Amino acid sequence: MRAISKVTSDRLPEIPGYLKLDGSGGLEDRIREAHKHLSRCRLCPRYCHVNRLSGQSGYCAAADRLRVYKYKQHAGEEPPVSGTRGSGIIFFSGCTLGCCFCQNFPFSHNRLGRDISPQTLAGMMVVLQEQGCHNLNWVTPTQFIPQALEALKGAVQMGLRLPIVYNTNGYDSPEALALLDGVVDIYLPDLKYALAGPAKNYSGRKDYPAASQRALKEMFRQVGFLQTDENGIAVKGMIVRHLVLPGQLENTFEVLRFLAEEISTQIHLSLLTQYLPIWDARRFRELNRRISPQEYETVYQWVEDFGFVNGWVQDYFD
Repeated sequence: MRAISKVTSDRLPEIPGYLKLDGSGGLEDRIREAHKHLSRCRLCPRYCHVNRLSGQSGYCAAADRLRVYKYKQHAGEEPPVSGTRGSGIIFFSGCTLGCCFCQNFPFSHNRLGRDISPQTLAGMMVVLQEQGCHNLNWVTPTQFIPQALEALKGAVQMGLRLPIVYNTNGYDSPEALALLDGVVDIYLPDLKYALAGPAKNYSGRKDYPAASQRALKEMFRQVGFLQTDENGIAVKGMIVRHLVLPGQLENTFEVLRFLAEEISTQIHLSLLTQYLPIWDARRFRELNRRISPQEYETVYQWVEDFGFVNGWVQDYFD
């Protein structure tokens, strides 16, 4: 990846927030509040209000049982997240969006995985810590926040001391984020769209821009700029990802403008340029190709023009 510039960050070691909550009984309170969503779900901006405890499910297809695809030590995230020993990644099944180009479609769309208990998830977290991972990386976790928090409590009792990374598509409700305040240490959201047209066409939600922008502002309020330890490993803060889609440069421009004007040009930006027309993307003629070299250079120039100084842009390849 090409660094946007010399990556800078405040270097301030942090005790993971959920340990502070647990010490005051706050984590128990969050778990009780989170479980109320299982009877009338409001965890994403769809506001399905389904009773998951009775077996109902909304768009994400999640009912009361926690479902996980896999967990592993992972080296493919941004440098401060993967570090030298990898991120302890946990892939949750299902998703609150319907992106036609989803690279995780086997478990996000097709919901591959197995139903497990929060106690089993707690054990997975501790195993990842024992393997030396720098953090726990929850991928598409929104629909399972209640069960994940319950598992976190059990893992803390078993000795867990790792920062929590919340790796999300950005389509999170204010109610969900309120449950995570003081629990999540590092937010790693996508900001897929700033325009309603492509959001509706390619992910099925024209409200995505407004919902995700509101969510990112709240995430930033909670954790602020990226902070790293003495080895450059993330301990707290936010990194924003954006995938550049072919033929959709106006959308990318508006995403960058929002971040520059309403968050900060100091935010750590991860610009993803290695789009592939996978899953269901080929049914859209305009998405059935890679981005061009000209599109890549245009976007890279915009990053410089807006004045972003922290983060990375993926290298271009044919």
